[in-house]
Amino acid sequence: MARLPRFVLPGHPQHVIQRGNNRQVIFCDECDYQFFLEKLSEAAKEHRCEIHAYVLMTNHVHFLVTPQEKNSISKMMQSVGRCYVQYFNYTYKRTGTLWEGRYKASLIDTERYLFTCMKYIELNPVRAKDMVNHPSEYPWSSYRHNALGIFNKIITEHVLYRNLGESVASRYLAYQTFFKSIVPEKTLEDIRTATNKAWVLGSDYFIEQIKSQVSRQTLPKERGGDRRSVGFVKKFNRV
Repeated sequence: MARLPRFVLPGHPQHVIQRGNNRQVIFCDECDYQFFLEKLSEAAKEHRCEIHAYVLMTNHVHFLVTPQEKNSISKMMQSVGRCYVQYFNYTYKRTGTLWEGRYKASLIDTERYLFTCMKYIELNPVRAKDMVNHPSEYPWSSYRHNALGIFNKIITEHVLYRNLGESVASRYLAYQTFFKSIVPEKTLEDIRTATNKAWVLGSDYFIEQIKSQVSRQTLPKERGGDRRSVGFVKKFNRV
């Protein structure tokens, strides 16, 4: 089955994930994380990507990023990926690929899902078993910048984040409050599915708006059932 083309809409945030090949470890030492973040900072600036949240896990990475140009994300990911593979192979005396194919990404509804995606990304180390109990304990994510004010040059604060409060302190407090509630399992699954399948994550209204701007599917086609039946119409009508 042919792969769907990626969404390319400058100015719209995307949730991006890149995994190690066969889910193998891609970070073995603190120096590895530091090198990756340095190259990420350089590539984001060069290719005009605004990164609002990120996390580096042992075998995969997540970003919430707004591209400013058509190919901003793809160029950023290519640049970081190429530099890091060369570094990793040289450091650990290995050869061959490190990444599991191309990165995956979903376009997100800013109003409805921006903070949910940021929370999803920064809570990855907490959801992982025996890693940390709170996102503030994990050094390789954007949480400390967004919630505690520990400056991180990689982060470009989204306008909705800056609107959380009139003062810097009130923004941090408002952001911390998001993390006091649990993300519903259904929402977690929606985010995972949208990213892995490269669909749009958002309200019906947002999805309809995106449909008019792109030349590809925004959601999977409905399957099964008698599409003329009353039951089918009630179940799948998206009006």
